[in-house]
Amino acid sequence: MANLFKRIKDTIAADLHEALDQKEQKNPISVLNHYLRQCENETEKVRHLVERQYLLKEEFRREYKEAVNLAEKRKYQAEIASKAGETELYEFAVKEQTYYEERKARLMESSEQTNRQLEELEQKYAEMKHKLKDMHLKRMELMGRENIARAHHRMNKVVENNSYSTKAFSRFEEMESYLDRLEHQVNSAYHRNTIDARIAQLEKQMENEQTASVSS
Repeated sequence: MANLFKRIKDTIAADLHEALDQKEQKNPISVLNHYLRQCENETEKVRHLVERQYLLKEEFRREYKEAVNLAEKRKYQAEIASKAGETELYEFAVKEQTYYEERKARLMESSEQTNRQLEELEQKYAEMKHKLKDMHLKRMELMGRENIARAHHRMNKVVENNSYSTKAFSRFEEMESYLDRLEHQVNSAYHRNTIDARIAQLEKQMENEQTASVSS
């Protein structure tokens, strides 16, 4: 049964990897984003562990301080009981003092170990944050390269693909031809209107001259 579950797990993992490989071929930035999210989640988990370790460190510090105070208190009480000749009370106080002394030593050792573990966690956490930042920067660089690659691909498609480029340039030629026709029409209309106006002005001038000649 265990082997069956292992085979199923391996098969699912293999299918997942194959799907990721196919996705990577189609959209590598999307796969990179997926990995980045996983790294961010792992970094966040380590951050919580660091916070818990700080709480544990503080708890050990309080317990150690309490053990020190109780050990000193029982030591003082044992001295008082000894002077007073209270043997039973003296033995109880000494026994309590020994217990707290041992507890104090144990807490000291645990506290030192916790501090070492905290330092290690902090270093790992800082390293993970730096690597995560580097990965984000690397993603930005790759996105820039991908944009350039896509732009070059589209430009090459226009320049190198005859059918595409011919179609594209034909549109420019059609537009240029249309502008030429429009310019010709405008110029013709301008000259025509100018000639008509000039002839009308000459006709009016000649009529005025004839009228003046008759009158004289």
